[in-house]
Amino acid sequence: MDKKDKQILQEIQRDARQSTAEIADKVGLSVSPCARRIKKLESDGIISGYQATLDRQKLGLMMTFFVNVSLNNHNDQPIDAFEKVVGDMTEVISAHVISGAYDYLLEVVARDLPHYEAFVRQLQLLTMVKDIHTNLAIRTVKTGQQLPV
Repeated sequence: MDKKDKQILQEIQRDARQSTAEIADKVGLSVSPCARRIKKLESDGIISGYQATLDRQKLGLMMTFFVNVSLNNHNDQPIDAFEKVVGDMTEVISAHVISGAYDYLLEVVARDLPHYEAFVRQLQLLTMVKDIHTNLAIRTVKTGQQLPV
C-alpha cells in the first residue's frame, strides 16, 4: 500500500458517498487508476464495507453505557454461547474481549433507563454470566470514526 492508497482510504473514510471521480481528483489520479486501486483495496479486504453514520440522539438512543461482563466459566461452549447472544443483541454496538478484572467490554445504547434495565435483565438471565458492572457515558467527547492510515 503506497501513499496514494492511503490518501484514497482517508477520502473514503471522510465521505464514502464521493464518486470515484471526486476521490481521484482529490488524490491526484485519473478516474480509471483510482477505480482500480479502490477495487484492489476492496478485494484485499482493506475496505470491508461501506456504512452510514447515524445520529443516535435523533434515533431516540439517548444513553450510552459501557458494560463490563465476567463469565463463570472460560470453556469454549459458554464463551461461544455468550458471544452468540451478545452478537444478536441490537443494543450492543461494540463488544470486546478484554484483559483485567472483566472478560468483556460492551458498548450499549438505550432509549432510557427502563430500556437499559430490560437489557441488563437479559444479561442477568444468562447462566454463564458471573458479574456485570456498568458505567454511564455522561457526554461523548470523541467517537472513533476514522482509522489512522
